Amino acid sequence: MAGATMVAMQNPQAEVFIFHERPRRRFLIFFPLRDGEFYYFRHGKLLAKESYWRDQGLSHFDPEVELYHRFRAKKQLQLAKLFLYFGHEIPESGGAGYDASYSQRTFTVHNLADGLSRITDNSTKFELIVLATCFGGTPHTINALSPYAQTIVASPGNLHLSYFCLNPLGRLDIGLKDGDIPAFAKKFAHHAFNLLAEDIQTAVTVAVYDVERVREYLDDIDSIYTHARTTLAGQKPGSFDYCDCAEDSVYMLPGMSEGVDVFYRPSHFGRLKHKKNHSGWECRRIMK
Repeated sequence: MAGATMVAMQNPQAEVFIFHERPRRRFLIFFPLRDGEFYYFRHGKLLAKESYWRDQGLSHFDPEVELYHRFRAKKQLQLAKLFLYFGHEIPESGGAGYDASYSQRTFTVHNLADGLSRITDNSTKFELIVLATCFGGTPHTINALSPYAQTIVASPGNLHLSYFCLNPLGRLDIGLKDGDIPAFAKKFAHHAFNLLAEDIQTAVTVAVYDVERVREYLDDIDSIYTHARTTLAGQKPGSFDYCDCAEDSVYMLPGMSEGVDVFYRPSHFGRLKHKKNHSGWECRRIMK
């Protein structure tokens, strides 16, 4: 939170909306407390701070969408729109148990996409979406978010990207002065990769997806990936694992690397320590 609020204060020409989902809490054991916190910054100043009730069942992001539309500036400037999500791996389907505070709450990448559609009003796209989660670079996840983004930064691997450094987001009026979002996304991803590679012994993979250029590949493998995802949905936890899609021949199609910039360093130990590169796409397979 400290990093997010600092970035908000460092951007004098921006509107910044911060939604912080907190664990469920109670006052005197019996009385539940509001478990969402909202911060609204404009021109580097905090103009609003509110507590709210988070979704407790099927997640529609109703509270967040309502707050966004209530506080956003009526006169929208021609500024770049960025969306950052920090959290655990976002399920592709099912979604039960994602929120430890609410066992009945279900959350999948499609719920996130639905929330984004209600923010963008289906009329504009975010120039950049950053998924600071594990296994964000799957074909299904990128495909689900593609209607609402031009460029996506995510990790295909088991890497909790909540440790992404937010420093490059300070003073975007200077860093994005030329308006080149794809170049900025690559710098952001490379910066995060370098910092993570210094501190982590396991594999580090950060990828940048040009949504328009990866579209053809996603369309080509859609039926294959959907069949695999449906098959794995009935498997017990622990019966499947993740792998580079390039390790499965059914996904090795022309154009696999089109529109994907990958920063990769193998693990310092284990069977994949000599793996030289990563396709930028992560798939699941049944463990043998």
